[in-house]
Amino acid sequence: MLGTSGACERNKDPILKILKDVFGNSRDVLEIGSGSGKHALYFSRNLPHLTWQPSDLEENLPTIRAQQVPGTLENVCPPIVLDVCRHPWPITSTSAIFSANTLHIMPWESVTYFFRGAGEALQAGGVLCVYGPFRYQYAFTSESNKRFDQHLRQQNPLSGIRNFEAVNQLANDNGLSFFKDYAMPANNQLLVWKRHA
Repeated sequence: MLGTSGACERNKDPILKILKDVFGNSRDVLEIGSGSGKHALYFSRNLPHLTWQPSDLEENLPTIRAQQVPGTLENVCPPIVLDVCRHPWPITSTSAIFSANTLHIMPWESVTYFFRGAGEALQAGGVLCVYGPFRYQYAFTSESNKRFDQHLRQQNPLSGIRNFEAVNQLANDNGLSFFKDYAMPANNQLLVWKRHA
């Protein structure tokens, strides 16, 4: 799920502030949809207690590899191919999962596979963090998000800003309990779920 590096630069510090807290007791993180790979490098550098595993669709891995200079960061792994729809995932056990700006790009069917895979891969007490725009009770949080949703659907009718209640139900159905909703800059959210112990 390729994101723009400009968006990454704008959101990395607000996200990091929260990850320092919610990933404080985690040991490793699977990032789904690493895109440009910039988040993986920045977060792994600033969260040295974590082993960070980037992943994306196969066609996006060269972009991520280009960000990684061998030997510069010992706690970030080479990127792996992960298609959320392919079961089982290549990572079957992790203490945390992070994904940014992916659910509104995926078709809804892929979102359902995303939560199924996360529920299976997360260890007991593990944490799932998902960053991006969301609707609440099918209402947009801003006019800019409404326009963004229209743009997404023009590009691909199966894309679109997801409804919080719907994704939370998917999380619940896969053994994840909602923990916290953080309001973020530019009308985005960072949603946190925890795997049942």
